[in-house]
Amino acid sequence: MGVNESRAAGSVGAGAGDMRGGREGLDGAAGGVGAVRVTCDGAGDADAVGAVDIAVGSGTAARGTSAAAVGRFAPSPTGRMHLGNVFSSLLAWLSVRSQGGKLVLRIEDLDDRARSGPWDALLMDDLRWLGLDWDEGPYYQTDRIDLYADAVRQLDEMGLVYPCFCTRAELHAASAPHASDGTPVYAGTCRGLTAAEVAARSKARPPALRLKVPPVQGIASSRGPFESDAPESKHSKTELTDFGNSMPRELTFGDCSERGVRGGAALRGTADGIRGGAASQGAAGDVRGAAASRSAAGGDAGVMHFEDRTYGPQREVLAEECGDFLVRRSDGVYAYQLAVVVDDADMGVNEVVRGCDLLGSTARQMYLQDLLGYAHPSYAHVPLLVAPDGRRLSKRDRDCDMGVLREHFGTPGALLGRLAYVAGLVPSPEPRTADQLVDEFRWSAVCEHRDNIAVEECFFA
Repeated sequence: MGVNESRAAGSVGAGAGDMRGGREGLDGAAGGVGAVRVTCDGAGDADAVGAVDIAVGSGTAARGTSAAAVGRFAPSPTGRMHLGNVFSSLLAWLSVRSQGGKLVLRIEDLDDRARSGPWDALLMDDLRWLGLDWDEGPYYQTDRIDLYADAVRQLDEMGLVYPCFCTRAELHAASAPHASDGTPVYAGTCRGLTAAEVAARSKARPPALRLKVPPVQGIASSRGPFESDAPESKHSKTELTDFGNSMPRELTFGDCSERGVRGGAALRGTADGIRGGAASQGAAGDVRGAAASRSAAGGDAGVMHFEDRTYGPQREVLAEECGDFLVRRSDGVYAYQLAVVVDDADMGVNEVVRGCDLLGSTARQMYLQDLLGYAHPSYAHVPLLVAPDGRRLSKRDRDCDMGVLREHFGTPGALLGRLAYVAGLVPSPEPRTADQLVDEFRWSAVCEHRDNIAVEECFFA
C-alpha cells in the first residue's frame, strides 16, 4: 500500500470524540519557573549578533486545573511497532485518557525511510487493535513543510541560524564528545565563516543550517549536563543508557495543554498562574522580546532546567551537551528537533510521554520553544523495554514486532495485561483491555519501576 492509500486508510478517526471524561487528573509535579538570557555573539559577515531574553518553565499541570490534557502519538513509520513502542504509546494513552484529555496522531515521515513501505497503515491498524484510539489526525509532517520553513526564517531573523558544511563523516571522526543520542557535540567549526566563504563552499555542496546556542559563560561549575542543586532522581540522563549512533524518533502520545496553537499559548495551571513566560491570554504575546529576570531563577545563559515526571529535576548546559544543533539538514530535510517543536505547538500538545532515550532531546526542544514563543509542555520519560540479554529492542531486528505479538497473544487484552504486569502497573498478568487499565493507571507506579525493563522470554516466543 502506498503513502496516499495509507493516508486514506488511516483518515477515519479512531474513536473521535470519545474523551472518556469524568476521570480525575493525575498528580502533577509542578516545576519551578526559570529564566535564561540567550546571547549569541557572532564573528564575520555570515554570523550576526542576536540577543533574546526568554523565560523557561517546566513541570506538569497540577491536578484539577482547567487546562485539558492534549497528548500525541508521533511515530516515524520506518518499520512495524515493537513491544517497546507499544509500551511507551500505552503509557502516553493511559495518561491522557485518565485525565479525560485528547490524543493527536502525527506521522513523522520527513525522512525518506519513513515514506517507503506500508508502515503507517500497519501502525494505525495495530493501534486500533490494541484499543489505543486517537481524536485528531493522522497529520503527516510532509504536509507541513511551510510551517518548518517559517520557523527557520524566524530564527534566522534573530541572527541565530548559520550555514554548516561539515559532513557526517567529519563530525564523527572528530574527537569531540558525543551527545546522548549519538550525535557529536558540535565544535562551532562553521560558526565564524564570512559571507564570501559561505558563497564559495556552497558551490561545492549545499549547507545544513545550525542554531546557535549560548556559549558557556559564568556557569558556576562543570557538573554533568543533567545535574542540579535540587534533589533529583538517581537516574540522570547520562546514567540511563548509551545508544551510540542511534537516530531517536518518537513513538508516543504526549503533551498536556500548555502549548499554544501558533501564537496563542495557553495558561498553565501553576502556582504562579503562568508557565514558561510564554504568550498567554493578554500576557506578553511574544517572549522573544520580553525581558526576563535571570535572577528570578538563578539561571545561567544556555542552561536549561526542567522537571521530568519520572526522573525528576534535570539540568543541561546546551553548549556542553550538544553545541549548535541542526534545524535543517544539507539535503533540505528539516531536523527532528525543529519539526517536533513546531508540530506540538501548532497542535496544542501539552503533555509529552516518551521513552527515556529521548530525555536528551528535551533541553534542545525547550530552547526552540522559548525562541519561537511557544509554551513548554510537561514531560514524562519512561523506561525502555530491553531483551533478556539487555539489548535494546529494535525495529530493524524485528524484536517482538506487532505481527509476532498479535499471533502469539491472540487478543489485545492478553498482550496488554502481560505488558502492564511486567512494567509493574498491575499486580497480576491477567488479560486487561486498555479501558480497564485506565482505571488502574498511576504515575507513581511508573516512577517506582523506572529502570529499563528486561521483558520475559514469553514475548520472544
